[in-house]
Amino acid sequence: MQQSDALPAKAKGTSHQTAVPPKTGKWKNIMMDLKRDKHLYVLIAPYMLLFFIFTVLPVAISILISLTYFNMLEFPRWAGWANYSRLFLDDDIFLIALKNTLIFAVITGPISYIACFVFAWLINELRPKVRAFMTLIFYAPSISGNIYFIWQIMFSGDAYGIVNGFLMRTGFINEPILWFQNPKYTLMIIIIVQLWLSLGTSFLAFIAGLQTVDKTLFEAGAVDGIRNRWQELWYITLPSMRPQLMFGAVIQITASFAVADVAMNLAGFPSVQYSAHTVVTHLIDYGTIRFEMGYASAIATVLFIMMLGSNLIIQKLLRKVGD
Repeated sequence: MQQSDALPAKAKGTSHQTAVPPKTGKWKNIMMDLKRDKHLYVLIAPYMLLFFIFTVLPVAISILISLTYFNMLEFPRWAGWANYSRLFLDDDIFLIALKNTLIFAVITGPISYIACFVFAWLINELRPKVRAFMTLIFYAPSISGNIYFIWQIMFSGDAYGIVNGFLMRTGFINEPILWFQNPKYTLMIIIIVQLWLSLGTSFLAFIAGLQTVDKTLFEAGAVDGIRNRWQELWYITLPSMRPQLMFGAVIQITASFAVADVAMNLAGFPSVQYSAHTVVTHLIDYGTIRFEMGYASAIATVLFIMMLGSNLIIQKLLRKVGD
């Protein structure tokens, strides 16, 4: 009797168990996805190949060369971390360049980014023809080549300079100021010129992003309790154009860290007391003049890490938009 009672109980216990399907391996899932989307990967393969050849591979080679001594005449000799220790411990000019670059990035990066969006937001409210004209006006400086040379005329060091002439006529100064020969003014002027030139690709990206925002979202937002333009901006407009915001951030970060041409052409190369010297001008000095390619690659690697870190921070901040 006991044995007969045990059998139904065992059978009852097993009757409620469900069969667990065997777990599929991670690599098997990846292979299944590759087979399913193989046409997509074939189409994207040319771009990925070019991206690897012209972006990933040069960065990897540059990092490798930064660990060597290489003057382009002799075969590279392994140097380990010697270039980096020299860069931060023995190169006082690099520390000045690093300080100037960080000042440029901290000031011109956020200000130009916000200015690009604010102007794009305001211009987007205008009529189409007026909007197109104002877009051209704001975008023109960034595509006009060496138009920033007009700032040399404005800040000319003689009495014929526009700024000096105005200040002398109004009685603020008695003699002309040598703007680009005085380290006290050089960095400030370069920042102003860089901000003036910054309404470029990011500005157009924001204009395009604002044009793609679904208008029905504003009606739905009004039903859900949005009452003013600022709430529309934060909860609808900005979340709807996250890709354009990210693209603009990458462009502005790159521009703010890569200031070189404006500083070299306005303040000279090298500038007085290295007042406008940046990491990129330091890289140009060692890479194209002294041909110390290992040391120049170390400078480029440091700049790459700074840009990459800034991009990661911006990505985290942009994820909070609309929260």
